[in-house]
Amino acid sequence: MKLKIKRFDSEKNPHSRTDEFEVKHAETILNSLIEIKTQQDNTLTYRCGCRTGVCGSCAIKVNGVEKLACKTQLNENDLIEPINNSKILRDLVIDLSHEEKFLKNSKTYLKKLSNQEITTKDEKLIDIQSNCILCQSCFSSCPVYEVNKEFLGPYALTRALRYVNDKKEENTIDIINSIQDNGVWDCTLCGNCTLVCPQFIDPKTDIMNLRMKSVQAGLEDKSLVQFDSGFDSGFNTGFDPSGGFNPNGF
Repeated sequence: MKLKIKRFDSEKNPHSRTDEFEVKHAETILNSLIEIKTQQDNTLTYRCGCRTGVCGSCAIKVNGVEKLACKTQLNENDLIEPINNSKILRDLVIDLSHEEKFLKNSKTYLKKLSNQEITTKDEKLIDIQSNCILCQSCFSSCPVYEVNKEFLGPYALTRALRYVNDKKEENTIDIINSIQDNGVWDCTLCGNCTLVCPQFIDPKTDIMNLRMKSVQAGLEDKSLVQFDSGFDSGFNTGFDPSGGFNPNGF
C-alpha cells in the first residue's frame, strides 16, 4: 500500500518535499511509519509514545485532517503531514514549547486547595475535560490561533473549565480573570477543535460555558462590545431605532 509523507528538513534549512513509500504490512499509520524508518529510510523523523492513543505525541495530519497516527488506519495514497500552527523541527516532529506557556497563562493548575468535601458527582463534573491528552490537534485546526499566536486556544480553555469546575480549587475567579484577553471572547466558535479531538472532548461548548461563567462573575461580555450596529459608524443601515425600518436608508 502506498502513502505519501511531507518531509521537512531542520529549522535552519526549512526545505520541504513529499516522498512516496510503499509498505507491506499496512495497519495503522504509526506502524507504517515504523516500517518505513526501520526498513526503507532511517532518516524519517516522527514522534510516538504509548502507541495506544493515550499520550497524544503522534498527532499528525492525514489528508488534511488531524489524527493520532497510532489510532488511524492507513488507506491507499494517504498524505501524511505535520500538524499546523507549530514550528516544525523535522519531518513530522513539531515544537511543543508553547504548550506549557498557555497552560501557565491560563493558570490551569491547582493553586489554593479548598476544604470542601469532594463527591463522586463532583468528580464526574470534571471527568471529560481531564481526559485531554495535549495532542495539539485542536490547536492545529484552530483558525484563530493561526492568526493570533497569543490566543490561549482550545485545550488551555478546556483545561481552564476543568479547574473552574473543580471544588478542590478555592480561587476559581483567578482562572476566569486570566482567560479574558486572548481567550474565551476571541474564539469564533467554529467547532473545528471539537471535530478533531481524539478524546471526544467538546472545547467549543467548554468555551461557551466559560463565557457564561465570566458574565456571572461580573466580567464584561466582550462579544457584545465588539458588535457594531452601524449607528455610530456613519453607515446607514436603513433601521431607525426610534421609528422602525426606513426604506430610504440605502
